[in-house]
Amino acid sequence: MAGIGPGPLAGQLLADLGAQVIVVVRASYPADKTELNRRGKQSIAVNLKSPEGVKITRNLINDASIVIERFRPGVTEKLSLGPKDLDEHVIYCRMTGWGQTGPLAHTAGHDINYLSLTGALGAMGQANQPAVPPLNLVADYGGGTMFMVFGLLSAYIERLTSGKGQVVDVSMVDGVSAMMSMFHGFLANGTWQNRRSSNLLDGGAPSYRAYRTKDDKYVSVGPLEPQFFAQLIKGMGLDTSELASQNDAETWPAKHKVYEGIFASETRDERQEIFDGTDACVAPVLTFDEVMDHPQNAARGVLSEIDGVMQARPAPRFSRSGSRSPTAPVGQGSTTDSILTTLGYSQPQINALRAGNVLTWSK
Repeated sequence: MAGIGPGPLAGQLLADLGAQVIVVVRASYPADKTELNRRGKQSIAVNLKSPEGVKITRNLINDASIVIERFRPGVTEKLSLGPKDLDEHVIYCRMTGWGQTGPLAHTAGHDINYLSLTGALGAMGQANQPAVPPLNLVADYGGGTMFMVFGLLSAYIERLTSGKGQVVDVSMVDGVSAMMSMFHGFLANGTWQNRRSSNLLDGGAPSYRAYRTKDDKYVSVGPLEPQFFAQLIKGMGLDTSELASQNDAETWPAKHKVYEGIFASETRDERQEIFDGTDACVAPVLTFDEVMDHPQNAARGVLSEIDGVMQARPAPRFSRSGSRSPTAPVGQGSTTDSILTTLGYSQPQINALRAGNVLTWSK
């Protein structure tokens, strides 16, 4: 079911690996090569306000056996497309921010709101400054998309034994909270402070943060292990006495100033040349237009350009089965007729449905 954010990406990732993904959209319109989440998918434009449109969609879902929807609780039930309206074998994946239950279940929200309720957003950013949203990568795509795919495939595997479908309630708040297990452990054992930029992984540690270089660019530094930190110290020209105090938080403010001065004395590329080929865990902070040409990314073909649009290749990679080569997205609703033909509709029936506004034409 068409939507924004985590659902479309989940469908894209599955389509990249060879799944047949059909999107039910409200109206057809020409292809937009920049709508990358639509790549590899088919779509059918159908009027869900018509009984026949609902019937078509119900038949399509029953045939597909798995559905992803991202409406507020109760919406699909009103359309007669809820879990109880479908065959018993259907896996029904419900993607929301708050989940299907609780006082916020029927209210609107976005990634930044869901992330804020987990404690994760409050831990991100500079001390004494507003929290910094990490794009919409953590709640939408980490707690949402990835847990959607995880839940969907788990339900599919379980169905191989039971023969039955089930509802998969995917909440971004639940997903992010599950991802934070390590930090809950840190809090429990007293190794994490509830202050931004004061901890090992939030920019508080001098050995785990980004530094500005002479040309106003940045490098990321992350040698957590002592043997890797030793290589950072060597590359910066510092005395090995630094090793003993790597994790001494009382020394961090003074170290920040020293390290900042060292990295600011050379350009990003000059500084990177010192660390290339070492285990110092130093990498350039790239802008979007630099990513594709970085030697590591280029060697693996992480990104490709299709019809003038840069985009990621399918992930993960498989030794035997492979994945689908990405192609530019097709227009929404452009495969309506072929989908209906697969469901058993004749061309005269399809023409009649279109004439009756059951199949929506264009915006």
